[in-house]
Amino acid sequence: MDKAIIIIILTVVVLGFLFWGFQTGFFVKKEVPVIPLPEGIVLFFGEGCPHCKLVEDFISQNKISEKVQFTQLEIPYNGKNSTQLTANAGVLVQVAQECKLDISGGVNIPFLWDGQNCLVGDEPIINFFKTRAGIQ
Repeated sequence: MDKAIIIIILTVVVLGFLFWGFQTGFFVKKEVPVIPLPEGIVLFFGEGCPHCKLVEDFISQNKISEKVQFTQLEIPYNGKNSTQLTANAGVLVQVAQECKLDISGGVNIPFLWDGQNCLVGDEPIINFFKTRAGIQ
């Protein structure tokens, strides 16, 4: 008789868990929205990132924005966060995956996507803009 009570209790607990799971959507596969990859050149940066600052200073000092058309997307950095920054980070992850980069430890910034290639770090990005802007 003790075994029967234990089986009944376990059955009730399992059924309760299943009921809760289906009611809350716990067992439903969550679809991750696919964000279209941005067109053209996109520079991902984070406010307060020291390497991003080097790229920002180079862009400003050399008036790169007047010579090369590109989009800047800020991502969460140093505790700064918002819905838009999180969405931008999602785009960054998609772009990094498109470039077949290992994103298991995150994606480093500054990060540049030219529509086909990914560049990570201040020096490669500055060299990219030098070439595009015709700077020696």
